[in-house]
Amino acid sequence: MLAKRAAPQRAHGAANRVRIIGGQYRRRLLDFPDADGLRPTPDRVRETLFNWLGQDLPGWACLDLFAGSGALGFEAASRGAARVVLIEREAKAVRALEANRTTLGASQLEIVRADALAWLAHNHVAFDLIFVDPPFDSGLAATLLQDLARHLKPGGHAYVEQGEEVVAPTGLILQRSGRAGRSHFALLIKE
Repeated sequence: MLAKRAAPQRAHGAANRVRIIGGQYRRRLLDFPDADGLRPTPDRVRETLFNWLGQDLPGWACLDLFAGSGALGFEAASRGAARVVLIEREAKAVRALEANRTTLGASQLEIVRADALAWLAHNHVAFDLIFVDPPFDSGLAATLLQDLARHLKPGGHAYVEQGEEVVAPTGLILQRSGRAGRSHFALLIKE
């Protein structure tokens, strides 16, 4: 989730913090490093997404590609996901993710330092929910979407956040979409 330099995210007046908005870890703050373009999905957008999903994810297996701050993955874990895999290539971000996992005691989180595209190319596990929030304006979401359906369980969901309107590829159906500032976001479901 690294891109152009963005203003630091603030939670409760502190820079480089994001708040978990629901579930077991509700109101807990996650620290993340000051890095170019590290911009967590805003509270309002995460709230909309989890309203679309039905709030809780009991027993779900989730994948957070381009994890960055981990806001989406930690939110899924907080809402009952049994397994959440966070993929992040930046060492500083990985260290922060690991520290936040330890602080919360979130043992259902698996943190992998890897390139998201390379990791996904070798993945043979299907997930209930995949978060795709690559660096803004990178075009990586459109590339990933073409092959994403094979990584989803039947009826599985993909959340996509990018700089342009989300178009569902073959195998996925656009369920809901929205916009916040320059970001377009959508929830897709496997046919």
